[in-house]
Amino acid sequence: MVEQKQIAIIIPARYASTRFPGKPLAKIGDKSMLQRVYLNAQRASDHLPSCTILVATDDERIADHCKEHGMAFVMTSPECRTGTDRVLEAANTLSPRPDFIVNMQGDAPFTPWDFVRDVIDDYYDNPDIDVITPINQLTWEELDALREHKKTNPFSGTTAIYDGERIAHWFSKTIIPAIRNEENYRTREPLSPVNRHIGLYAYAYDALSKFVTLPESIYERLEGLEQLRFLENDMRIRIVRVKYGERPAMSGVDTPDDLKKAQDFAGQLEAS
Repeated sequence: MVEQKQIAIIIPARYASTRFPGKPLAKIGDKSMLQRVYLNAQRASDHLPSCTILVATDDERIADHCKEHGMAFVMTSPECRTGTDRVLEAANTLSPRPDFIVNMQGDAPFTPWDFVRDVIDDYYDNPDIDVITPINQLTWEELDALREHKKTNPFSGTTAIYDGERIAHWFSKTIIPAIRNEENYRTREPLSPVNRHIGLYAYAYDALSKFVTLPESIYERLEGLEQLRFLENDMRIRIVRVKYGERPAMSGVDTPDDLKKAQDFAGQLEAS
């Protein structure tokens, strides 16, 4: 008999934010940002045995919102340094302890639910891994748009490279790889060789427990990318390739200006 794995989808949600206080409770259409993330988690967990969904927060206002809308939650310490620490603290309240933990960003309400399910299914297929995270291979038009965006927002958007076994080699805020003789590639390849990282992480419990004890690593600090701490400590990150297809894509909501874009984006989705 195949051993049953315990899965937890945990959504860290802080009220305090320098750039956007109260962000998880901001309304996008008729739902809060947090509600949208939670509903995506529920859809991703459909028909999955032993899957728990939990909001992890340190603020009573978010806790009250969860109670009002029937979202399971746990109070975590305000001393948690990062969302990843908060995720582990929440996981440690569960019994039985989860084998695999999906960290769904509370400020990414438009991460497609099937991307979450793809990550979980990949773990079921081969659980011998530390971390799993998705990427999307960019079209040439999308690559051009990313380059243009980085002229004014150089630290927005992360790219990744990986090997034939889908084990990540590196993540960077710089667009990697550089493409020699790019015009030749453009004429013969429908997609660019650049993969954009999608900020969704899933961890084996032991890997997450180890990660939070490790000091901030050199390139993690320079790039501002937490996942580099895994790579700099010889831990393995497996890539899952996902596709938006005809669906429009939007990354996380960081500022009130982003919220206006998110509200417009929600309208596009509902109209499509």
